[in-house]
Amino acid sequence: MTTAMVTGVGAIMGYGLLKSLRAADPTIRLLGTDIYDDAVGQAWCDHFEQAPLTADPRYQDWLLRMIEQYRVDLLIPGIEQDVHWLDEHRDALAATGCRIVLNDARLISLSRDKYAMDQALLAHEDDARIPSHLTGDFASLSQQLGLPFLLKPRRSYASKGLVWVREERDFTPWAPLLGEVLMAQPIIGSASQEYTVAVFGDGQGGICAAITFQRSLASDGSTAKAKVRHDASLDAVVTRLCQHFKPVGPTNLQFRRADDGTWKLLEINPRISSTSSIRTAFGYNEAAMCLAWYLKGERPRQPALRAGFAVRYIEDYVVHDRDHF
Repeated sequence: MTTAMVTGVGAIMGYGLLKSLRAADPTIRLLGTDIYDDAVGQAWCDHFEQAPLTADPRYQDWLLRMIEQYRVDLLIPGIEQDVHWLDEHRDALAATGCRIVLNDARLISLSRDKYAMDQALLAHEDDARIPSHLTGDFASLSQQLGLPFLLKPRRSYASKGLVWVREERDFTPWAPLLGEVLMAQPIIGSASQEYTVAVFGDGQGGICAAITFQRSLASDGSTAKAKVRHDASLDAVVTRLCQHFKPVGPTNLQFRRADDGTWKLLEINPRISSTSSIRTAFGYNEAAMCLAWYLKGERPRQPALRAGFAVRYIEDYVVHDRDHF
């Protein structure tokens, strides 16, 4: 029996992965973990274990014990922090025999610092780059970037920490953080022209499968609404970027269409994203692809995609016979 472990099952990506894995293989044994003992994802897995924080010195011993105790065949990180920890401890985990869904180490490193990614795109002279600045005052930046412009954390995800600068008083409190913490960027297009693309990379620059959504965001930065889209010009940009960065496995690229019709890269997330469960509903099951690629050595194929749109809403999981899981 195949055992898959998913971390962070209290979050959208984690419990979405559990459901996608079950849909891919009803016989699979699912181990879910989370730092919270009441994580809702345990409702959809066979076994649940509460995890220490990755920053906890005990985390490595705990993880190795879980892999051994449950004979885990495949480990899929469900949150950003776990991706980073696993990437930094590849050597320690290699001897376990457990396959880990991890992207290319260089791409993971670049994705952790948006300015590092900016410089990589600049060196590659890629047209999808959004110019980023670490220095400047309000007058010089507003002249270069126009108003309003953005102050964006170099190290963040899900659109967290964005500062819209419309006038000097918006900029002044944050000016000391420009450089090490924040970078300045022009605003590209509009929120209605945001797209998210999932690809399964082969590590050689090729794309095994892909799906594109036009989306709108919830207040937490996750996808609230999504429409299946196909645009040949965006496909060409995605192909070019993948040929350069050579992603391995599930990878998420986020874009905005500029006013002139060109595509600009917001970021690359070298992991399965929180939209994975929606993708599964349209025929693109990344969890199934991971089972094939990492455990069977099979190259995923482009699935037949269903058309349509999806809307996320809050749903309740209710238990009546007790006050705990």
